[in-house]
Amino acid sequence: MSSEIALLWSWHVLLEVDLATSTRSILILLLLGAAALAQRPPESPKLVFGQAQKALAAGDYAQAEQGFREVLKMDPRAAAAYASLGVVYMRTERLDAALEAFREAQKLKPGLVGVDLDLGLIYYQRKEFSTAIPAFERALKADPDHAQARYLLGMSYFMVDDYERTAQTLEPLWGKEKEDLDYLFVIGICYGKLKRDADSRRAFEQLARVGGDTAHIHLLMGTAFIDLSQIGNARNELEKALAADPKLPLVHFNLGVVYQRLGMLDQAGKEFDAEIALTPGEPWSYENRGTIYLDQGDPEHALDCFRKALALNAKMPLSLAGLAKAYVKEGKPAEAVPYLEKAVALQPDSANIHYQLGQAYLKTGRREEAQKEMAEADRLQATTREKLEERLTGRLPAPKVPL
Repeated sequence: MSSEIALLWSWHVLLEVDLATSTRSILILLLLGAAALAQRPPESPKLVFGQAQKALAAGDYAQAEQGFREVLKMDPRAAAAYASLGVVYMRTERLDAALEAFREAQKLKPGLVGVDLDLGLIYYQRKEFSTAIPAFERALKADPDHAQARYLLGMSYFMVDDYERTAQTLEPLWGKEKEDLDYLFVIGICYGKLKRDADSRRAFEQLARVGGDTAHIHLLMGTAFIDLSQIGNARNELEKALAADPKLPLVHFNLGVVYQRLGMLDQAGKEFDAEIALTPGEPWSYENRGTIYLDQGDPEHALDCFRKALALNAKMPLSLAGLAKAYVKEGKPAEAVPYLEKAVALQPDSANIHYQLGQAYLKTGRREEAQKEMAEADRLQATTREKLEERLTGRLPAPKVPL
């Protein structure tokens, strides 16, 4: 072998040795890295859940949602993750998704702390007060000292006209809530309904002290007096509210109700028109305005008002019945029937609507059905409650949720 060839061969051998050594080194490093990874424990659901909870507390809802979803991938039966995900959905106003998450949490772990309260909050925000009540009752039973559950349960009772239970539930909160305007307004009305006049005066006097001489307080007081059928006092308070702030929502509506109950239909109509201009997205002024048009013998304008009310809320039995009444006045009883049937389905305990439907059936030759409706109207009339079914009432937004 020549010296040149020997030299090349030596380099070739050395190169092979170096390559083999490098390859072995890389393999060793890879193996060591894999071993290290294998020794490092994977992130536990508990750790991820804790991180997601911190994100939720900080208001980072996207990060929190991602974390809770990651927990559920690792543990699909983690009820607390579903419940926390429900809270994320609530705070980002995805109520349907929140409801589904809370129900799943409840299914996986009945009695999980906080879930009943959260379910009640969703129903409350949806104004489904009858459905909210059982959830709040369970929450309060689980923790009798839970002030928010007690407050919301009392308010829900009030929204379904259960004044006895409202008072029983809210009275223990007087010391804590006696500066809260909604609380004072509601409990004052309840005492009045229960003929506890001294307690009612005490609540309203406290309301006036806390709120001061403002348009909002006069509106609250006026609406309370409407509900207690103290129409003179209501008129006085609402005219003060109007003078203080003519653009305050619901002042014109409630004053219109007062004038309507006093038979001052022209003035009432003007107030409802003014309220419609201020709050065109609320259906109640259209409904009351339509009723006035009917009373004044103007079914054409009444039809327009009732249609607008129903376009905003299709489940208003008095608007459906008003629309039907306008059709009957125009000599179109067949067109009235479907609206009255819907109204009866929505408010089956209304003697007046059953009677209207019976009359419409009679005018369209459906005598047997007419007799059934008349009989039902008579039965309901005999067992009617103290308050009139179509009693004109004041309106305010539902009490706010205390957070």
